[in-house]
Amino acid sequence: MDTQSLKAFLAVAGAHSFSAAAEQLHLTQSAVSKRIQQLETQLGVPLFERHNRTVSLTDAGTALLPRARSILDLVADTTQQMENLSGDIAGSLSIATSHHIGLHRLPPVLRKFVQAHPNVDLDLQFMGSERAYQAVRLRQVDLALTTLEQTPKTDIAAIPLWQDDMVCVCSNNHRLAGISKISLQDLSSESAILPEPDTITYQLINNVFAAEGLTLKAPMPTNYLETIKMLVSVGMGWSVLPASMINDEALTIIDWPGASLRRQLGAVFLKHRTQSNAAAALLKLLHASADD
Repeated sequence: MDTQSLKAFLAVAGAHSFSAAAEQLHLTQSAVSKRIQQLETQLGVPLFERHNRTVSLTDAGTALLPRARSILDLVADTTQQMENLSGDIAGSLSIATSHHIGLHRLPPVLRKFVQAHPNVDLDLQFMGSERAYQAVRLRQVDLALTTLEQTPKTDIAAIPLWQDDMVCVCSNNHRLAGISKISLQDLSSESAILPEPDTITYQLINNVFAAEGLTLKAPMPTNYLETIKMLVSVGMGWSVLPASMINDEALTIIDWPGASLRRQLGAVFLKHRTQSNAAAALLKLLHASADD
């Protein structure tokens, strides 16, 4: 039983697909299939039930899943601990982040980090918040800088760094701009321009409406907040954006009918994962920037 076969097993189990797992691992589908076959032969049991387009775990596969994760975690953490003993801040550091944080929060921190630690190879991957959490869990990235979930997770360490006060906005020419007192019902009857439904920001907004039995009309979701701002400014709908972004005379701030909306931005990483010296150095800089 080797680590590459276990990685292939976890990828197929997570994606429910050999082709998707192959893409994720940057391998051919036949290479992934061969690794799974070798693992099944070694263990003497089938690990997956093959369906037309998907696969699912057998009882043996379900039993192997937590053990495979533990084995790979132990190997990775042991390797990292040995590397950390050198004291060097070098090697690769992969970070998942949102475009908003990448544009508005990270530049001064990354500038200092790159200057102080030129031997670190940074890999920035831009993605939504839910996907970022998943990437951390799957060890696809070392840490993520994203919107924090409102309910803490037992396996994820979350460090709050920045707070975004959110405001509801529409175009000056939008019908809502002329209403003195707006209700959630008014907002639900108009098109909204919001992030993708699998983002924590969308869920934060949607929960307010769902609590009143209302449904959002958001036909054009996008995770680019600058794009959302542009679409709102030309009158295509209303949105909820960080107050720090609202410096456009074409936008009107609407009195939000519910409780004040805030989202917490921060760093997330696996609690039981040994962080590299590079990750620790970046987290130290992030803490300092948040305190400024």
